[in-house]
Amino acid sequence: MCRLYRLFHLPEETIVNHTRILTATTIALAVALTATGSAVAAHSSPSLEGAPPTRPPATDFTARVDNPWYPLRPGTRYLYRGTKDGQPSRDVLAVTHETRVIDGVTCVVVRDRLYLRGRLGERTTDYYTQDSRGNVWYFGEDTAELDRNGHVRSTSGTWMAGLDGAQPGIYMPAHPRIGQSGRQEYYKGQAEDHFKVIGLFHTVTRPRTTNTLLTKEWTPLEPGIIDHKLYVRGIGTVLEQTEQGGSERAELISVTTNA
Repeated sequence: MCRLYRLFHLPEETIVNHTRILTATTIALAVALTATGSAVAAHSSPSLEGAPPTRPPATDFTARVDNPWYPLRPGTRYLYRGTKDGQPSRDVLAVTHETRVIDGVTCVVVRDRLYLRGRLGERTTDYYTQDSRGNVWYFGEDTAELDRNGHVRSTSGTWMAGLDGAQPGIYMPAHPRIGQSGRQEYYKGQAEDHFKVIGLFHTVTRPRTTNTLLTKEWTPLEPGIIDHKLYVRGIGTVLEQTEQGGSERAELISVTTNA
């Protein structure tokens, strides 16, 4: 089975200072899911794959997240455009210079603002950290959905590792491999995302380098919904799209930094 994605190829040099914004060049990437079962796994109802990861001691973590598949350089701003709930969306993700200690572990603070039809619809603050092997861990999020007047109508999905039974998970492995799966977060009934690696590819601009990663994500809290995410090495997430059970899509438009 073959599915066509529009990949926004952003070489590392597009991470620029705040005086310049470079828009991505769009190229087509044909993603062939091999006969190993990846194609079936991508579109079938997923089970609870991946056991809870073994957490290293607190001294093994750092807020400096430099995993090439999901780098979080302080001062970097990612701009995504797409659709959500049938509305045009703009998502702004900013990696701050702030850190926060959660359950004894120092995490970098990432702020995410989602605008629907130009109005702020969701605001989220995420907390990531990295272990000595290079795995990126997810330690919690503060999230809020806003009504048309800017008032908070829900904080569902908020969780923090170490509180009320919530546990951190691995958001991005240090060395992703086909078939690898795991739990990214756990707070019973609120946050139970899982991932599986279903593709590792190269692009036409770098034919000898595996620089593109495809994953599927799901949660038992929303059965029947499957998302795909596309990552480019050195940049991070370039595309997120609902493949089953919905029609959400977010494409990376630009990356800037004022570090």
